[in-house]
Amino acid sequence: MTALAEAPAELPVRKSSTRKRLVPYWLLLPGILWLIVFFALPMVYQASTSVQTGSLEKGFQVTWHFQTYWDAFKEYYPQFVRSLLYAGTATLLCLLLGYPLAYLIAFKAGRWRNLVLVLVIAPFFTSFLIRTLAWKTILADGGPVVHALGALHVLDVTSWLGWTEGNRVLATPMAVVCGLTYNFLPFMVLPLYTSLERIDSRLHEAAGDLYATPATTFRKVTFPLSMPGVVSGTLLTFIPASGDYVNAELLGSTDQKMVGNVIQSQFLRVLDYPTAAALSFILMAIVLVMVTVYIRRAGTEDLV
Repeated sequence: MTALAEAPAELPVRKSSTRKRLVPYWLLLPGILWLIVFFALPMVYQASTSVQTGSLEKGFQVTWHFQTYWDAFKEYYPQFVRSLLYAGTATLLCLLLGYPLAYLIAFKAGRWRNLVLVLVIAPFFTSFLIRTLAWKTILADGGPVVHALGALHVLDVTSWLGWTEGNRVLATPMAVVCGLTYNFLPFMVLPLYTSLERIDSRLHEAAGDLYATPATTFRKVTFPLSMPGVVSGTLLTFIPASGDYVNAELLGSTDQKMVGNVIQSQFLRVLDYPTAAALSFILMAIVLVMVTVYIRRAGTEDLV
């Protein structure tokens, strides 16, 4: 009789425990649904499109024509190489420019820290397109920037390297890289600042007590501890920059077209959807392989 009397009391306890275990999954449900609807399903649709054949007039059908991938890569591999080169150069420039700025904000800005952070984020309040168009004015022929670069003989060096043409900067690789660097610089600065800001300043004092020079302290203490920010910043910069097409479209010429421009053209102008989808997957696969190798070589698999 005692066991029978206690049984009903245990049932609500079990229900309450089950509900508590399900709470995290219910909280994850909106995000999971969002990823399914706006990421997984479009990926499946594009994968299906990439192996179709046909035309817009006759319609496209899934024929499992994987040859489209090889044909697309063989025809547009220069644009792939150009995209990776531009994105890699812009990422390196963002790191060289962003690390000192993030270091300044984290350790030297003091009461001006919030103001400087706002200035870093401020470009996000302006349209990406408008910011890129502004660079057409900045790098315009006969403008002060071009005059200054010419007076300093910088254009002589960049022309020798093939990044500019004579006294012209617009419609050259340098203009595209400048646009990419400017537009994606905040994506580098913010992760670097977050990583540097977490470093205990007492570690720098300890390094000084052990007679380490500032350069040695940076090389042995600051930079290794900021590696999570370096890896995150480079990924956040390189991945979107490699697929960008706005900067090449507005600041470059036909000789500076990136693979993003080709994909955009195939989707919206040529209307060759299978080739466009195949190019998208090839770019994604190349970037995924490069990112995986980079993370493993950086030794930060557990930090990103």
